Amino acid sequence: MKTLIVVDMQKDFIDGALGTKEAVAIVPNVVKKIQKYRDRGDQIIFTRDTHQKNYLETQEGKKLPVEHCIEGTEGWQITKELEVKAEDIVINKVTFGHVWDKNVIKGDEIELVGLCTDICVISNALGLKAVLPETPIKVDASCCAGVTPQSHSNALEAMKMCQIDVNNEYSR
Repeated sequence: MKTLIVVDMQKDFIDGALGTKEAVAIVPNVVKKIQKYRDRGDQIIFTRDTHQKNYLETQEGKKLPVEHCIEGTEGWQITKELEVKAEDIVINKVTFGHVWDKNVIKGDEIELVGLCTDICVISNALGLKAVLPETPIKVDASCCAGVTPQSHSNALEAMKMCQIDVNNEYSR
């Protein structure tokens, strides 16, 4: 069994408050990737960036003063195109990276896709590498987008240096 982690594919990061054309462009690839994992019966975990109404008062909110992913709002929801199923795990995370419990991961290989490559994808990939150092961890660049194309590329290179395999299954 393998585990797919779909990072923060939420409306606010795709076409909402912090959306980009690059984020919109990866949605079809992420849909295909999820279906591939579903067809094999693999584990799928979705993360959801989760902030409260006091976001602008937080450290992150002071450095990024754009309200986004406020719990319960439309922008907080995972985009409907991805069709979260009852058997999927959804993790609400309050910061860039989640503190991973290795017992939640059922697969002997982990692949990450989602948003943003240069913030939450890299944070979660490195956190998983720290908790599960002998588990192969991959990132599909064609299913990720960064804040900018340059920061996306920089994050992919940084992950490669940390022994995370970067592929490009659905090249753009």
